[in-house]
Amino acid sequence: MLRLSALYRYPLKSGKAESLQHIGLDKLGLDGDRRWMLVDEASGRFLTQRAVAKMSQLSALWSSSGGLSLSSPGYAPLDVALPAGEAALRGVTIWRDTLRVPDAGDEAAAWVSDFIGKPTRLVHIPLERARNTEAGYGRDDDQVAFADGYPLLLIGQASLDDLSQRIGRPMEMLRFRPNLVIEGSDAFAEDGWKRLRIGDVEFRAVKPCSRCILTTIDPNTGERSADREPFATLEAYRKTENGAIFGQNLVNDGVGRLEVGMPVTLLE
Repeated sequence: MLRLSALYRYPLKSGKAESLQHIGLDKLGLDGDRRWMLVDEASGRFLTQRAVAKMSQLSALWSSSGGLSLSSPGYAPLDVALPAGEAALRGVTIWRDTLRVPDAGDEAAAWVSDFIGKPTRLVHIPLERARNTEAGYGRDDDQVAFADGYPLLLIGQASLDDLSQRIGRPMEMLRFRPNLVIEGSDAFAEDGWKRLRIGDVEFRAVKPCSRCILTTIDPNTGERSADREPFATLEAYRKTENGAIFGQNLVNDGVGRLEVGMPVTLLE
């Protein structure tokens, strides 16, 4: 039987994960998931672990009010309020998308600038300013917050076990930053899933997830693997014309709640 074995939220894009037992969903995926982002102050371009590996050590916990609590070893914690409706809008760029979103203010900017080591701003994306997902996949009205391309990422536990066996040592699931982990399937069975239901919520699988060098960053230490694993092995046996794939990008149709242990039903 397929079951939901783990739930993860990333309130700040490229920040540390929150492991959850239950959570609600809105139209952009898990409540509070990747609704905040760091951007270069001068260019407005987004920052991630790809260029700033120490972001893996930045804890950003989401609060029920929509705010954020920032912390990291050696830095005093800071609570950041959800920007007010009249907050200044800042132009930002994430991949090919350019949009204007609320800035979290100068106190938050000073904190993240100190952490990153250069002038940086913290920004938030409200529901009404969400981006459209990549054209050609899913539906024209599918939307996403600050996640790379889609609201949710699913990975089968058996797929990670297969990869770890090939590498010869255990790989941490959080290297791949999933939202949903499923137990009970064969390795890479999720490659062929089209629609599924968890609880009262239905999901569409819209595109396999192409992986990058970010997977080589140890989520516990922030250090890159000297042997480029697991990316090197993924490239050796999971390479496609769209890159080395691992996991499925999902869109949720409707809202509801998820809880670890829920059965997963394949609809197509």
